[in-house]
Amino acid sequence: MVSYYDYIIVGGGTAGCALAATLSRTSSVLLLERGGSPFGNPNITHLSAFGAALSDLSPKSPSQRFVSEDGVINARARVLGGGSSLNAGFYSRAGSEFIANAGWDAKLVNESYRWVERRVAFHPPLRQWQLAVRNSLLEIGIRPYNGYTLDHLYGTKVGGTIFDGYGRRHSSADLLYYANRNGLTVFLHGPVQKILFTTEGKIKPTANGVIFSDANGLNHWAYLRKGSTNEVIVCSGALGSPQLLMLSGLGPEKHLEAHNISVVLNMPLVGQGMSDNPMNAVFVPSPRPVEVSLIEVVGITHNGIYIEGASGANFASQTNTKDFGLLSPKIGQLATSPPKQRTPEALNRAIEAMRFLPRSAFVGGFILEKIMGPLSRGHLELRSTNPNDNPAVTFNYFKDPGDLEKCVEGIKIIERVIESRSFSRFRYNHLPVSSLLNMTANSPVNLLPKHANASRSLEQFCRDTVTTIWHYHGGCQVGQVVDHDYRVIGVDSLRVIDGSTFDYSPGTNPQATVMMLGRYMGVKMLHERIANN
Repeated sequence: MVSYYDYIIVGGGTAGCALAATLSRTSSVLLLERGGSPFGNPNITHLSAFGAALSDLSPKSPSQRFVSEDGVINARARVLGGGSSLNAGFYSRAGSEFIANAGWDAKLVNESYRWVERRVAFHPPLRQWQLAVRNSLLEIGIRPYNGYTLDHLYGTKVGGTIFDGYGRRHSSADLLYYANRNGLTVFLHGPVQKILFTTEGKIKPTANGVIFSDANGLNHWAYLRKGSTNEVIVCSGALGSPQLLMLSGLGPEKHLEAHNISVVLNMPLVGQGMSDNPMNAVFVPSPRPVEVSLIEVVGITHNGIYIEGASGANFASQTNTKDFGLLSPKIGQLATSPPKQRTPEALNRAIEAMRFLPRSAFVGGFILEKIMGPLSRGHLELRSTNPNDNPAVTFNYFKDPGDLEKCVEGIKIIERVIESRSFSRFRYNHLPVSSLLNMTANSPVNLLPKHANASRSLEQFCRDTVTTIWHYHGGCQVGQVVDHDYRVIGVDSLRVIDGSTFDYSPGTNPQATVMMLGRYMGVKMLHERIANN
């Protein structure tokens, strides 16, 4: 019921596993994960089942559904490995500008990326659909062609993937391979209730432990051993980290008092600056069968627009037809209706409507665009004091007009890709792009009120079809909630190390950089420990 460690890490996700494996080399580490193990779950481990975990709404699902106040359905990981156990697998590093702006040591960054990549990054085998996407991007002028590279370079490239040649996922949980097993304790199904602080004999409130629950609902107390370098580190992601700080008494004073939470320190910027990269996709029905592929090719423009493609996911599989893959109303990947309209009855009507569509309607793939940043910002607030409940999150998609301008430009690029000669074998000649836009906008998976001018007004199309690409971030940004060493400002022995500290999503996809950050900070903390002992 009571235990002691040098480091207590809250969240066994994309950053937490890398950090725990690193710190365990010389110290005793407790890694607390509120979910279960990804290993042995076929809905997680194999590429062909992508989407099944996201559409699993059971209490034991590795994915916890949340709907933002904007009405966009999203997913919050509840499994060892975090988002890397659920995502579409694309692996690509941050750009040099992002690394410079973060103030990171470039040499240690590269070493940390390589440490991650030895276990989880693979060269994807390009097949017909992805080759067509690549050739189309080059044909319309998104150049140069950079071949296969993990670096963030302008032009068209083939990126890495965390799916190996057999279609098996390798998440950040695989990085625990590096751990010193005598130095690491991993506790699954262990949600943390709050961080504990002491003020006795301290200039500032000092984290000294956590209270967490086990699968039977019993509480446990884990404390830091005595030592100036021992710390609690929160790696719970863009939703979980600001939520846990607030539950522990660090946050906007009036908001905490409204939930009867004792205020340890008034921190009005906790939960502010929430962002989610908006994604807009166009479904392209194909006259010929397509392979199952997730993101493998990306076009990186100088205007902050990224173009990618996916094909044949499990909506093309006879055994998984009931879920409709990326088109599933249960995943909500194309669903943006207000939360009050997303009733079980409405979802069932959408699912039933899809059952009457011919199987040929599900042969094809997506061409999608994501915009850099984004510029639009929102906020996060507590709904309750239960750490297992989702907080209320507002992302304010397209609130900044610059984001909407980029989306419109991205849709125009998608139109050119679809109309290119290189893509001609994967589209029906009698279906103009305007029809494809209308088909996407009027898809039964989207319960928003329909606008007849969606294909004529690209601004309206962007607003009507905005979705998440699961790259939400913010809430504990560097310079606002944490310093450049990720220490929480105003308290001692507490850090936040995860995507909640980012102002912008790094590169085309953040997972590589979040894993790298866990390793990077782990190495720096080990050096600090040696210097202080």
